[in-house]
Amino acid sequence: MNPTLKTLLALAATATLAWPLAGTAAPVDDAVTELQRDWEVIRYQTPAAEREKRFEALAGKAHQLSATYPGRSEPLVWEGIVVSSWAGEKGGLGALSLVKQAKAVYEQAIQIDGKALDGSAYNSLGVLYYKVPGWPLGFGDKDKAKELLQKALALNPQGIDPNFFYAEYLVETRHADEAVPYLERALQAPPRPGRQIADTGRREEVRALLAKIKAN
Repeated sequence: MNPTLKTLLALAATATLAWPLAGTAAPVDDAVTELQRDWEVIRYQTPAAEREKRFEALAGKAHQLSATYPGRSEPLVWEGIVVSSWAGEKGGLGALSLVKQAKAVYEQAIQIDGKALDGSAYNSLGVLYYKVPGWPLGFGDKDKAKELLQKALALNPQGIDPNFFYAEYLVETRHADEAVPYLERALQAPPRPGRQIADTGRREEVRALLAKIKAN
């Protein structure tokens, strides 16, 4: 297992969604919104020592939601996000089994509706492909990551998350000079209703990556 997997996956939070919190009409929408809020609190406002157990508990809740609404992509996307985040906190071989689980969930979401939530399943799966080690330990594949991340960008070109994660991919594949415009676009992304916690946290990550690029 790549020793940096825990650190890398923690960033993949793949809170890559622009879920509309206002005006939801169906029980599944309300349930997904609640799951999203729980994730944000754990990811950005919970002490690091407590996150693994809380993400583990939330993963059970997310799976139950997906099972309750088997024909909907949105619960599956969020289940994948929660499991990926749990993997990031767990680290080690246990993390690898969890990211494989998340990969399968994202693929199922794409099969149902890849365009749901502005293509967030493509973005989240792409992040896994460039952060997880390649064969024989894992399924990491930089070319596949690029393909998926570009699909997400095509569906949500102004979004904070697809721009940030594509920029991070460019940095990690030694194309840091190409990453700056995407980071600048991420900072200019419109605020997402009800996503203040996630937006604030992501902008901090965007600025940190910009500073890293400028320092090198």
